[in-house]
Amino acid sequence: MTRKFFGTDGIRGRTNEMPMTAAMAQRIGQAAGAHFLRGDHRHRVVIGKDTRLSGYMMETALISGFTSVGMDVVMVGPVPTPAVAMLTHSMRADLGVMISASHNKFVDNGIKLFGPDGYKLSDKDEMAIEALLDREPRLVPAEQIGRSRKIEDARGRYIHAAKLTFPKHLRLDGLKVVIDCANGAAYEVAPSALWELGAEVVAIGVSPNGLNINDGCGSTDPNLLKSKVIETGAAIGLALDGDADRLIVVDEKGRTVDGDQLMALIGSSWQRGGKLRGGGVVSTVMSNLGLERFLQSEGLELVRTQVGDRYVLEAMRSGGYNVGGEQSGHIILSDYATTGDGLVAGLQILAELVASGRPASEVLNLFEPLPQLLKSVRFNGGAPLEADSVKAAISEAEGRLGASGRLVIRKSGTEPVIRVMAQGEDQALVAEIVESICVAVQAA
Repeated sequence: MTRKFFGTDGIRGRTNEMPMTAAMAQRIGQAAGAHFLRGDHRHRVVIGKDTRLSGYMMETALISGFTSVGMDVVMVGPVPTPAVAMLTHSMRADLGVMISASHNKFVDNGIKLFGPDGYKLSDKDEMAIEALLDREPRLVPAEQIGRSRKIEDARGRYIHAAKLTFPKHLRLDGLKVVIDCANGAAYEVAPSALWELGAEVVAIGVSPNGLNINDGCGSTDPNLLKSKVIETGAAIGLALDGDADRLIVVDEKGRTVDGDQLMALIGSSWQRGGKLRGGGVVSTVMSNLGLERFLQSEGLELVRTQVGDRYVLEAMRSGGYNVGGEQSGHIILSDYATTGDGLVAGLQILAELVASGRPASEVLNLFEPLPQLLKSVRFNGGAPLEADSVKAAISEAEGRLGASGRLVIRKSGTEPVIRVMAQGEDQALVAEIVESICVAVQAA
């Protein structure tokens, strides 16, 4: 059976178009609820969301679906994705749901599902839920319909959990930090956590109106953060995405620091402190060769997976690793969380900054990345990667790059685009190769 609705990170699409309609959300609630109705206890699902206007509609539809099959619903309001994962586990829920399209603009939305252990669902569970979407739901008798309630202290619970990951012997007193919350799910919790730890907080992207999530701000557009760091003379800037499971950093000079550098810092620091498990770091095929070479110089390995933070986590769990992530800023620290957590990762970076006493530009510049270029080509249906002309262009590119370079071409699991990435020693050659493949894909 092929995956019809689930991508690399749940189900996602343009709101009010399949599969992101209210009717489909209700069916997803019924199917996911039915799949997790196991045992004779009272079943419960935790539902959180980001700040998109469509979140109200999707939340209401999901509640209708879950309660119709006998599940109780706990609403936690706008909170980061990792908060939903944490609350699902701590509240002994059978299922967790985050309504978010992550870094996408407000017109999109998505549904991310977590199992009772707080981890994202396996391929097997997702396929089982997809199969149930094609069947009529088994509705419960009237007296067994689920109830719904909202808890008001979810954000406080998450702030407390995040602060516990920061070393107890350190404080952020006197450290000026700019935090960009992308007008998203962490607009209250992230500035509050930093302030409670003593930082001088400059908060931007904290005025959500339902339409401005990820709009000219956040981890996918750090220009506003760069300007604010320079303007305020801050020591560092942290940028989250719409659901706060990603982190991108800006140093005091306004230089952007991606997930590869963050993993290099945390991995090598934890290794020196005796905290690193597995003898390395897990990342995806998109990570820069510079990270791999740096880790090798530290006696560590880089384990690569396919794109998607849940695949990173699967490799971490199977191999006993506790540091992993993606170049895009998903940083998974399994000692503290079951999914990517931008705030928790940011606190580890701030701990290194405070402990070292050095500026961020030094602490976060551990290796020189090899020239790398990533471009996206939008497409409307079809299978351009199966075209002979595209296959020929890819084959030629691989020959030109040789053994010292890397080429990754893939269909996005969250948007209708083909991602084309190349890296190698020669920047001009990398640019030529990416352009030639993009042209071939567009023509196909």
